[in-house]
Amino acid sequence: MNAHVESDCIVILLEGRIDTNNAVEVEKEIESIVAKNAGLTPLFDAKNLQYISSAGLRVLMKVSKGAGKKVKVQNTSKEVYDIFETTGFTNILDVSKALREISVKGCELIGSGGYGKVYRIDPETIAKIYLPSVSLDMVQHERDVAQKAFLLGVPTAISYDVVKCGDCYGVVFELLNAKTVAQVMDADRTRVSEMGKRSAELLKNLHGITVEGDDFPSRKGEFLAWQKQLAPFLKPEEADEILAFAKGLPDNRNFLHGDFNSKNIMVNGDDFLLIDIGDATYGHPVFDVAGLILAYMYLPKSQMPEEEKYRLMGFHLEDAAPMLNAELAAYFNIDPSDTAEIGRRIQMIMPYAQMLASYHGTRRVNFNPEYMEKMMVPGIRERLLPLIRTVQPLEW
Repeated sequence: MNAHVESDCIVILLEGRIDTNNAVEVEKEIESIVAKNAGLTPLFDAKNLQYISSAGLRVLMKVSKGAGKKVKVQNTSKEVYDIFETTGFTNILDVSKALREISVKGCELIGSGGYGKVYRIDPETIAKIYLPSVSLDMVQHERDVAQKAFLLGVPTAISYDVVKCGDCYGVVFELLNAKTVAQVMDADRTRVSEMGKRSAELLKNLHGITVEGDDFPSRKGEFLAWQKQLAPFLKPEEADEILAFAKGLPDNRNFLHGDFNSKNIMVNGDDFLLIDIGDATYGHPVFDVAGLILAYMYLPKSQMPEEEKYRLMGFHLEDAAPMLNAELAAYFNIDPSDTAEIGRRIQMIMPYAQMLASYHGTRRVNFNPEYMEKMMVPGIRERLLPLIRTVQPLEW
């Protein structure tokens, strides 16, 4: 029986048939492998398992009891998974089917971001294919969040299965012949104001959804946890200022998309649907609105090459300011020509936008001490701290 170490697991490959004829022998082999790898969690890979009887199931249950938790059995065929499910062993073990493999060769690329790319697979489905560095757990998390959001009433595309695409993982979504808001504006620049207004209406409806329970994390809770990780890199008084700001955040339970921008909104006829919803949280709506400022003010002014800015935004850079203006005007019910009032709202939101930028930046470098000292801490001192000292009460 073959086995190998993967992270903190000893992966044991199950093969052929396991029934009354060989269950005792298989049990001895598994016991030997587990004993030699004490301290590692057993994980069974069933990609080559053709059949398992009740005798074989009892062997796996014994291993799970010895581990003191549900042991994973991954890559089961549909037929083998049906055996686990029919006998109730999907409640005893953590059993998952083998991932369907797809190809995006020749498929239309409809969007790309920091973690992967979105392709149209056929007229009715799209697939978000993540970078090879993105773990299967993260991909499954995004699929699960999308399903929970859909059940909550969030206008999001229906998520299907997690798939394999070469060395990458992905999620397949049902989406009829739709384009992103960014694609619509890129193809027809006269529609920027229309798309901004419609996007703002979608965002307001989204924020009208109240989150109960713990299906989604708290944005305020995330900031408080982040401040604890950040504190060792700052002076005590600086860390205290950021902590006080985070503690003072409102305790709203509005649904938040977490990455609301024109590349994550699909236009399907008259319907606007959300994708890329893995960062969904609950909290005060200011953080989704602050994300618009990061996307349409911070990004165009960044030092990155113009072609990279265009790739990340998905439409003409000259349209970023008009798009932001249209969205803020519609969201706050302001006359689009009242630039002074729109500017006032932006200044009110700036401390939260900078907090969000610092939060994402430190996560991106994973609190690496070298990057923190050279890149993140100076920005926090020069931009975030001065801004939170000017914070005003939120008006909505």
